[in-house]
Amino acid sequence: MAKETILITGAAGFTGRHACRHFAGQGYEVVGAVRSLEGLEAVPGVKYVVCDLKDYESVRKLVDKAQADHVLHLGGKNAVKQSWEQPIDYMETNVMGVFYLLEALRKSGKQSRVVVAHSRLRFQLTDHPVPNHPYGLSKSLGGMAALCWGQLFGQEVIIGEPANLVGPGPSTGICALLAKHIAAEEQTYTGRPFRLSSGLERRDFLDIRDAVLAYELLLKVGRSRVIYPICSGRERTLRETADSFSRLARVPVTIEEGDASPVPSSEEMQGPEELIKLGFKPTVSWEKSVQDIVAYWRSGLR
Repeated sequence: MAKETILITGAAGFTGRHACRHFAGQGYEVVGAVRSLEGLEAVPGVKYVVCDLKDYESVRKLVDKAQADHVLHLGGKNAVKQSWEQPIDYMETNVMGVFYLLEALRKSGKQSRVVVAHSRLRFQLTDHPVPNHPYGLSKSLGGMAALCWGQLFGQEVIIGEPANLVGPGPSTGICALLAKHIAAEEQTYTGRPFRLSSGLERRDFLDIRDAVLAYELLLKVGRSRVIYPICSGRERTLRETADSFSRLARVPVTIEEGDASPVPSSEEMQGPEELIKLGFKPTVSWEKSVQDIVAYWRSGLR
């Protein structure tokens, strides 16, 4: 029996590397789309293809070459600060990139199931929208584009909306920054404090390895044109988060907090109930995630 093929965009990113490793390990033929091969840390068994999501011809060639049974669209731009400086680039990549991918799949004649990674930093598209930043606008429009294109042309498009994803690997999230700080202090102690914007801000963290399992589940049995929150269902304050990392430090770590006033939760999304109904079961505990993140940054700074 021929292996199923999966096309993963954003294959060089934090989630993309874990996804490539998982699906290759599960026996899929994995095609990874990347912006460049320069500096790429290749995952064994993955066929990498350079693709510019802002160029329809580049996307079309990628899709025609992959002939994928499944598509996991992780590619795009995701830095809030940079989006203020390059708003058009974000719209072209995160909005038109979705249109280009779905149209190329439609024209290919291949009935691929598609999971598009969304963002919890989106906002509600209403008659009086209140955008948060250009990145949020681009992801809000990109998610709506995916749902509408799927509806218009009968494509199987599913939206996965992940929480704050954590785990070993190159990331710029708060957990990675904490672990990197600890590893650097262990190597050369300076006593420099780690500063939190607010210790009372709350976030839902999910291990990246569980997120990839959720994406696989959605590709298999997710309902088309449905948005699935991918999260743990458990919020932690940044103070609690920092404490979890500090307990593993081999040197004293000072945590400073900004505004001590209560900060409302930014997690305006449902829990993982719909995923659980599909059979989703997280496998990595919070404690395991923290240990693995610290171990990763320690190994990289030796």
